[in-house]
Amino acid sequence: MGDTVQYRLERMTDELDDLERRGLFTRQEIAEIVRRRRDFEFRLRRRSPLRADFLDYIAYELRLDALRNLRKRAIIRATPDDDEDDNREGEDEEGGKKKTKRAKKWKKSVSDVAGVRRVLDIYRMATVRFKGDLDLWFRYLEFCRDKRHGRMKQVLAQAIRYHPKVPGLWIYAAAWEFDQNLNVAAARALMQSGLRSCPESEDMWIEYLRMELTYLNKLKARKVALGEDVKTLQKNSNDAGLWKEENKELFMSLNEQGENPESGSAGVATEEKEDLFWQQGLLIIQTIYHGAVEALPSSFTLRKKFLEILNSVDLAHSDELKIEVLDDLKKDFSHTEDYWDWFARLQLTDLTNSNNSNRKDVLSNKLSKSIQVYDEAVRRLPTSKMYSMYAKFWMDVLYPDREDSITLFQDAEFDASEFTSSILKVYENAESCGCLSEDLACQYVSLCLKLERFEEAKNLAEKLCNGPLSNAGNLWSLRASIEINSLATAMGSSSFSKENLSSLFDLFNTVLPKLSVTEAEGLWHMAMKLFSHEKIFFEKLVKCAMLSLSSAGGSDSGASVSSAVVGWVLQRDGVKQARKMYKRFLALPRPSLKFFQYCIELEANLASIGNHDALANARKLYDSAIDLYPQERELWRNYYNLESKVRLWAPLAGLLEQLMRNGFSVGEAG
Repeated sequence: MGDTVQYRLERMTDELDDLERRGLFTRQEIAEIVRRRRDFEFRLRRRSPLRADFLDYIAYELRLDALRNLRKRAIIRATPDDDEDDNREGEDEEGGKKKTKRAKKWKKSVSDVAGVRRVLDIYRMATVRFKGDLDLWFRYLEFCRDKRHGRMKQVLAQAIRYHPKVPGLWIYAAAWEFDQNLNVAAARALMQSGLRSCPESEDMWIEYLRMELTYLNKLKARKVALGEDVKTLQKNSNDAGLWKEENKELFMSLNEQGENPESGSAGVATEEKEDLFWQQGLLIIQTIYHGAVEALPSSFTLRKKFLEILNSVDLAHSDELKIEVLDDLKKDFSHTEDYWDWFARLQLTDLTNSNNSNRKDVLSNKLSKSIQVYDEAVRRLPTSKMYSMYAKFWMDVLYPDREDSITLFQDAEFDASEFTSSILKVYENAESCGCLSEDLACQYVSLCLKLERFEEAKNLAEKLCNGPLSNAGNLWSLRASIEINSLATAMGSSSFSKENLSSLFDLFNTVLPKLSVTEAEGLWHMAMKLFSHEKIFFEKLVKCAMLSLSSAGGSDSGASVSSAVVGWVLQRDGVKQARKMYKRFLALPRPSLKFFQYCIELEANLASIGNHDALANARKLYDSAIDLYPQERELWRNYYNLESKVRLWAPLAGLLEQLMRNGFSVGEAG
């Protein structure tokens, strides 16, 4: 290992001599450079070098090369001119001589390229050691691209050979060939090879289509710049002629004679050439599309992206392909709700050419088309998801202040009341078809509240809770909040009479026993907050909660409910009653670890303010929790930390003995 390191250091002699001869680094600095490089070389030559060793070496070499470059520029700027005392006649000529002299003095030497070569060599060794590290390969490629080094092709070939199933590498290689190397044939060959290796990659197909369209647009721009009217490559055939007319001084006629009868036949020939050019381009695009559909027949997003790309480019005769894509989408995905939602929202596009005067009319027409699509969708697919998408569309239209609202309607002068009946009809149809899910029902009731139809919302929530959605916890929570707000509004204050409290308790007592604690967690918290100062009702709630928790076991939702009960009791009746309450919950079958932690934290907080019984209670809680959850490392660690703080060595020794009996080491506890 030492011989190899010494050999590599000796190969740096010419570079280091050149750095000293040019005055870029002093002898002491060069000695420090040698010492650092020796350390890095030994790190790379050990039995199992780390990825960080290579990256640290590369980072050091890049900083060193940047410093060398800065010092070189500073010395060049500070170089005195030999002809300062000469006359200033012929200043431009003199300036050229000075630049020539400086260029000769700082002609590129070994120290100018040694840094880049060394970094490339380190990257090569790193990728040989860590062949599967894609991030390292991309760093290597980016460095070659930034330095415009000739090793780029070789590195790309190696990366693709080791990772032929990574679409990003094929796309990167094709993009470099297309944009940097300006080799369209090589880029196309790489994309086609990548598609053979990764036929199921959506990104590969999309980028291939984008590359071909970009190439067609470049050819179009080239033909227009050469004066050829490529009218078949643009949607508006007058654009190229108008551009040519405005810039006619840029063109020169090859024959100075006027128009002759042969001009008509020449125009026909030009049109035939343009048609042939377009047919070739269209054939390529169609081939890509059909290949993508064949490789990924069930990918809905792929075809959507194809259509978005075709809409984003200014390409003539693409309407036929767009129609084909739309027909294929309807044929293959008309059984999915996502297709109908996307197709309905697609009707609201292409409003860029409408002026302000008729914008509202155009928008109304397109909105009508979207509604027709949604109506057809719910006829074909009467599902909860389809109705949810329909309702969400209406909410995005009616309320432009929503986060995901449709931007076209944010500045439109539409009155939401015009469409209120339409969106309510959507919910009514969903209910009549039996497609009203819990989320959709909550949206239905919330919309009535938003429209200030409070009585209708109350009756609707009651009907749904007593009907098909009797086990919907969120809907019951919404109904309970409506009832509470309704009674508070009727009373004119937040305090309720005994009759009102009794009716509200009956409502909670109806739903809480038949729902699991997880489903009714929000209802439990609402009920405890409402009856926290009513001891009779609160005690009934506690009994109901204990019955539900006895069957729930050690769930986190059960811990949340029981912790809330203890918290309300602590706030209202004090520490003693809170301890009695949490002991009642701990007596249930298998209390949750989360509830144990809550009780321990409660006792620890009481101990910190001087409560004498809190420490003993915390120990008892820890012992009980460890009996149920002996493999919880965090529990053991917290218990150990508690005993360490109070410095009671006898209990601490017993705890260490318990730890070792359960298979833990002392270091894990600390």
